[in-house]
Amino acid sequence: MGGAAVEVTVLAKPTEDPHFVDARPSHVVTLHRADVLIESGAGLETGWLPPLVEGARNVKVQPGAPGRILGSDGIQLLDVPATLDRSQGDVHGQGNPHFLMDPLYARAVAGRMAEAFCALDPGSCTAYRTNLSRFQTALDERMKLWTARLAPFRGRDLVTYHNTWRYFGTRFGLVTDTFLEPKPGIPPSPPHLEHVIGKMKAAAMRVVLVEPYQSRKTAEVVAAHAGATVVDVCQFPGGLPASDDDYLALIGANVEAIARGLAGGP
Repeated sequence: MGGAAVEVTVLAKPTEDPHFVDARPSHVVTLHRADVLIESGAGLETGWLPPLVEGARNVKVQPGAPGRILGSDGIQLLDVPATLDRSQGDVHGQGNPHFLMDPLYARAVAGRMAEAFCALDPGSCTAYRTNLSRFQTALDERMKLWTARLAPFRGRDLVTYHNTWRYFGTRFGLVTDTFLEPKPGIPPSPPHLEHVIGKMKAAAMRVVLVEPYQSRKTAEVVAAHAGATVVDVCQFPGGLPASDDDYLALIGANVEAIARGLAGGP
């Protein structure tokens, strides 16, 4: 939304697990100089971001400050747990934080970002709103293409390592309730993987999604035993060869990879 009016520094690499980013001293320096901090929220960055913000000593990006933008504000989160205890694994109390995999939620977040930028920098507000309009128009156009591309596969199952793809599946009519993790954040065990393989064979599940920071070897073993295909996907721009540094390119790359996998292609 910022265009030429902003300079963006990304703290998390697109190939890193967003729950466990490798915090660096340089991040503290970056946050100390920042005018705005944008985070997904909903607990996604809780494990690593708060100490960095505290160490930065920058009132502009402290919780509640105008320069602190939470993408999760106003989002109807899925998978909100009724109760919380450690036996459930690494469950987020506010709900599933991977909502940006739904392009329509990303559209709404972009709108709130533009308004926040306008409040902080009124002189550039026209540019922010123009950029927002261009982004939302492009997203709406591509949403039609993405929906049509995945329409033949509605109701099909995707096996995922972590519960990252719930919003994506809900938006495009795909089922994402089979995981290589026995519980969120818990590494796969042989008995659990054996159960997953049996479930995949019984329901003819043919696609296993794997992200850059997850064990592709584990996904390949499961896929080989179940007669399935491993499909490389990512949550963040730049994490796939075809995703560049652009959200729309990222979603397009994910849609195409998943469609090819479900169609039985490479």
